Parts: sequence; C-alpha cells; structure tokens
Amino acid sequence: MAEVLLFHHAQGLTAGVRAFADELRAAGHVVHTPDLFDGRTFQSIDDGLAYIGEVGFDDLRERGVRIADDLPSQLVYAGFSFGVLPAQKLAQTRPGARGALLFHSCLPISGKWAFGPWPDGVAVQIHGMDKDAIFVGEGDIDAAREIVAKVEDAKLFLYPGDRHYFADSSLASYDASAAALLTSRVLEFLDRA
Repeated sequence: MAEVLLFHHAQGLTAGVRAFADELRAAGHVVHTPDLFDGRTFQSIDDGLAYIGEVGFDDLRERGVRIADDLPSQLVYAGFSFGVLPAQKLAQTRPGARGALLFHSCLPISGKWAFGPWPDGVAVQIHGMDKDAIFVGEGDIDAAREIVAKVEDAKLFLYPGDRHYFADSSLASYDASAAALLTSRVLEFLDRA
C-alpha cells in the first residue's frame, strides 16, 4: 500500500480527478486530493489558467506544497498538468519521497525553472499523449526525456492522441483506453512504491 498526495489540474478538482483517486483507493492505496481552488471548477483549461493567473502560479504551487506539511514524509506525489507543479517540487525537495507520478505535464530538472536535480532513489512515471499540443508543443516532453535520461528509475509513457486531460473521465478530452492503460501502469508503480 502506498500513500499518495494527488493534485488536480487547471480545471479544478473535477469528478474525473476524484474518480481516478477512488480507483487508486479501491486498489488499497491511501489518496489525498486537496482542492487548491476552494471548490471552484472551470469549463475550460483557459478559464482555469485565468484563475490561476489571478491568484498566482507561485502562490497556488506553494499552497500545494504546504499541504504536505500535515502528512507523512513517505508519500508518492502525483499531479495532473498544473498539479505537477507542487507534486514535482515536493518529489524533488521534500525528504522521504517514495515516488512521483506526473500526468500531462513535466518540468525540467536543469535550468532556471528547475527545483534542482532529481533525488536518488525516487522513482518517477511521466504520462502524456504524443500529439498533445501542450505536452509536446510547450516542451514538457523534452523535460520528461531529460528526466528519463538522467534518472535511474524513470519512465515516460506516450499514448497515441492529441488530448491533454485524457485521464479525466468527467471531461470531453477523456480517452477511455489510454486512461485504462495509464491507471494499470500507475497501480503497478504504487504496488512497488
């Protein structure tokens, strides 16, 4: 059994993010799903990003980081797109991390936006679609490839398609077959975390 801190994407803590967490719970894992938006959800990524811009990317990321203060150190950190910001920061900087699951997004581990090198012994899975305009077009795939090249236990899983939030069953971008494969890979990861 693993304990997971799962952060939602820019559209908020949607029913699909909750359903994903429930699948992990049904497999015996403890999953925390904090709501960084205080109950707000958004109809589009752009609307969610506008809200994030109003509140502040850094402020919301740090809100997520502070949530971990009340939880054990032996966590797997997971995030969907925007949620990768606090998840990856915690995985890289909080001692005791058992792993990281990065969905639809990835940050570089070198350069000015990095949180530093990837810590030894922290496994990571990165999941994205191979034609996703955000994951591929905005360079997240390059950051993912850098992690895979430099980290011993790192895997990048690319799924055929162009959808960004393909694992959120409550959104039109949902891809059931890709989401099922992602979930099976995540459960295997958690079983050994």
